[in-house]
Amino acid sequence: MDIAELILDDHHEQRRLFAILEQITRAETDVLSVIWDRLAAFLELYAQAEKEIFYPALLQVGLAARCAGGVEEEKLDAIHDHNEIRDAIVEVARHRVGTADWYVAVAAANSANSDHMAEEEREGLTDFRRLAGLPRRHQLAVAFAAFEARNYADVQPVDKDPVSYVRAAEKRLRIAASGSLSVGTLKRN
Repeated sequence: MDIAELILDDHHEQRRLFAILEQITRAETDVLSVIWDRLAAFLELYAQAEKEIFYPALLQVGLAARCAGGVEEEKLDAIHDHNEIRDAIVEVARHRVGTADWYVAVAAANSANSDHMAEEEREGLTDFRRLAGLPRRHQLAVAFAAFEARNYADVQPVDKDPVSYVRAAEKRLRIAASGSLSVGTLKRN
C-alpha cells in the first residue's frame, strides 16, 4: 500500500462521482441530492486527511531533501485550493438541486477540484514518490486510510489559512527551532 496510490484512488472516486452527477436527469433531484451530499462530504474528508497525514510528510521529506521551498509553496497552494473547493461546495448549497444554477455551481466545484487534483498529481505526488521510500509511503497510507475510516462522518468544512497551516506543520516537525522556511515572505501567484 502506498499513500500516493490511495490519493490517486480518492481522485478517481471524486471524478467518478462528478461524472455520475452529470449523467442523472434534472428531474431526479432526490438522487442528485444524495450523490452530491456524498461527494461534498468525501471532498472535505479527503482534504482533512491530506492536511493531517500527507502534507506534513511532504514538508518533512522536502526539508530532508533540501528542496523545502518548492514543497512548501505546493502545500500553501494546496491548502488554498481546498479552501476554493470548500467555497464552491457552499455555493452549490445556495441553489435548489437540479436547477440550472445548481448545475453551474456543481460544475464550478468540479473545475476547482479538477485543477487541484491535476496540480497535485503533477507536483506533490511526483515529488513525494521521488523523495520518500516505499516503507514511509506505506506507513502513511495506513494512517491515511485509518483517518478516512475514523472520520468519514465527523469532518466539518472549515477554510484554512495556508500560511498558518504551513507554520503549524513546521512547528510540529520541530523545524521552527532550526530555522524558518520564511513562509511569511512567500508571494502567492
